[in-house]
Amino acid sequence: MFRFFHNLRTWLFCAIFATACGISYSQQLSSNSNRAVRAFNAGYTKFERHQFREAISDLNTAIRRDANFIEAHIMLAECWLELNEPQRARASFLRSVEINPDFFPPLYYSLAELEFDDDNFYGASQYLEKFLRYSRQNPALVIRSEKLLKNSQFAAHAVRNPVPFNPENIELELEWDQYWPSLSVDEQTLVFTALIPRDPNSSAVYGNRQEDFFISNFRDGRWSTPENMGPPLNTYDNEGAQSINFDATKMFFTACNRADGLGGCDIYFSERRDDGLWTRPRNLGAPINTSAKETQPSISADGRTLYFVSTRNGGKGGEDIWVSTLDDNGNWTNPVNLEEINTPDNESSPFIHLDGKTLYFASNGLPGMGSYDLFVTRKDSAGRWTTPQNLGYPINTKHSEEGMIVNARGDRAYYSSDRDGNIRNIFTFELYPAVRPTPVSYMKGKVIDDRFYTPVRAHFELIDLTTAERVIEAWSAGNNGEFLVCIPSGRDYALNVKSAGYMFYSDNFTLTNGSYIEPFMKEIMLKRIRPGERVILRNIFFDFASAELLDESRIELQQLVLFLRDNPEVKISINGHTDNVGTQAYNLNLSEERARAVVDYLLNENIDGTRLSYKGYGASEPVADNDTEEGRAQNRRTEMLIVSF
Repeated sequence: MFRFFHNLRTWLFCAIFATACGISYSQQLSSNSNRAVRAFNAGYTKFERHQFREAISDLNTAIRRDANFIEAHIMLAECWLELNEPQRARASFLRSVEINPDFFPPLYYSLAELEFDDDNFYGASQYLEKFLRYSRQNPALVIRSEKLLKNSQFAAHAVRNPVPFNPENIELELEWDQYWPSLSVDEQTLVFTALIPRDPNSSAVYGNRQEDFFISNFRDGRWSTPENMGPPLNTYDNEGAQSINFDATKMFFTACNRADGLGGCDIYFSERRDDGLWTRPRNLGAPINTSAKETQPSISADGRTLYFVSTRNGGKGGEDIWVSTLDDNGNWTNPVNLEEINTPDNESSPFIHLDGKTLYFASNGLPGMGSYDLFVTRKDSAGRWTTPQNLGYPINTKHSEEGMIVNARGDRAYYSSDRDGNIRNIFTFELYPAVRPTPVSYMKGKVIDDRFYTPVRAHFELIDLTTAERVIEAWSAGNNGEFLVCIPSGRDYALNVKSAGYMFYSDNFTLTNGSYIEPFMKEIMLKRIRPGERVILRNIFFDFASAELLDESRIELQQLVLFLRDNPEVKISINGHTDNVGTQAYNLNLSEERARAVVDYLLNENIDGTRLSYKGYGASEPVADNDTEEGRAQNRRTEMLIVSF
C-alpha cells in the first residue's frame, strides 16, 4: 500500500527542526502545550528509530496533555500502520480530520487506502473525491489519488457483478512453490517453475532457495509426479518464467546474472532433440536482450513472434510489454513497444494464445482491483490491439494476479496461487465465454515409411489457403515419427508433409466456422520416390465444372514445383479424375482439361516439359462411393504419378 508518509515526514521535520526550515516550530505545531510538544518530539525521535510501540507511548502522552494535538494523532496513525493495525490507524486519522478537516488534506488519501483495503470501495471513492477538491496538492499524490479513484469505482462495480470462477488445484505432488505454468497444445505436457531448496538439509528459508524447471505429463486422468528437467536447462542458480511452444520442443525462458548475460536478466532459448535431451541454452542476444532487464517471454504458435517484458529505454513505464518477430533470415527484429496496452506503470506476464491474436497480461496501471490484475486484449483485422478488458472479480482481487495461461481450445485457464495454504500451487478454472480466445485444435500421430513401417523425420507446414501465410511449422521426431501440429480454427488450411527421398503428402482442413474441432489423429504414410507411386494433390481446386485453377491452388502447385526442382531426375504424370455426374465423354474431357491446367502451370514455372505428361480418366477410377456427396468429393481429385526416377 502506498502511503503519503514521505510527504508528511518532511512536513513534520520542518515543524520540529526550525533551523532546517528557517521557521520556528511554534508556528507549525498546533499545540500550545510545551509538555505535549516535548512528548511529541520524543515520540517522533523513536518513530525515526523504528521504535514504534515506544513512540506510541510518547504520542499518547502528548494527546493526554492536549487532546486536540492534531500532529500527534497523525503520527500515532502512522505508527499503527507500521505495526499493521489498520483499524487503530483509521481511528487516529478520523480523529485528526474531526479536529480540523482542512489541516492536512493528504489524510483523506490515507483514509481512502484503508477503506479500499477493507473492501469499502464506495467509502474510498468519497475520501478521494474530497481530497481531489483541494488545490495545490503534491502532483504525484494527485496522480495516485486519481488512479485509486478509478480502481475504487471499478472494484465497486466488479464486486457487484462477479464473473464465474471456480478454481481447482491440479494437485501436483510437489512440496515446494510451483508457478508459471506452460502447456502443450494437447494439454498432455505441463512445464512449470518451482522454488526448491539448494540444500535440503539447510534450515535457511530464503538464501537456500533457487528456481528450477519441472515437467509433468497427464496420464490416466491425472498429472504425473513432476520431474526436475535437469541440466543443461536447470543450474544451481535461478531460471524461470518459461514459455514452451505448442509441442513442447522449444523453450524460451528468463535467467539472471549469467556470465553471458547482457543485462540483469536476459531471455534464453533451448530446444529438445529427438533423444529427449535439451540443447545447451543460448542467450538470444541483441536486439531482444539489452543492458536493461528482459523477462517473461511468450512465444506464438508459429514460433515467429516473441512477446516479453523489458525495462529498456523507449517504453511508457517501468516494465512494458514488447514484441519482436523472426525475419526470413532467422533474425529477431528490433522489438516494438505495445503502446496500445502499456501504461506509465507496469505490465507483466504476457501470454499470447495459440490463436495468435489473443493476448493475456497483467497490469497495475489499468483500472482494477488494486494491485496487478489480469487483462485480455485482441488483435483486430488491422493489426491493432483492442482496449484491454479486465477479467473481472473474483478472478482478480486486491492481491496480485499474474502468470495466467489459457489452453488451446480456449475454455480453461491455469495460474498459480497460495489460496490453499502457505505455498503456491497451480490451479485451473473454466474461463467464461466473453474472455475466451479463438479455439485451436491439433493433429497428432506418426509419420512412417509406407513399406517398412519405420519412423520418418518429416517437415510439416500448415498454410492459410487464402493468404498463403505459413501458420505453423514443425518436425516429426526422427526416433519414433511422432508429431503434434497446432491447427487454429477460423481458416482453411493446406497441410504439407515432406522428407528427403519421399513423395510429399498433402491434406486439407476447413475450419472457417471458428468453432472448436475435435483433434485429428493420423498415421501419415510417406511413399518413397519410385516409379508407379502416386499421391493425391488434395489442395488443387477448380471452379465448378471448369478447368480453371482457383487461387487457393497456388500453395499446392508451388509444393509440386519445389518437389520437381529438388528431384530433377523425376518424370511425372498429372492425372485428372471426376465423379460420375454427367456423361462419360464430358467427364473424360473435363478431367483431361484439369490435368493439362496443372501441367501448364508447371511449364510456366520453367519445369522441363519432357518431364511432364498428363491424362484424364473421367469417372473410371473411383476411390469412394459415388452415391454420396462425400464420396463424389473424394473422386474429384488430381493425382501425381511417378513415371520414372
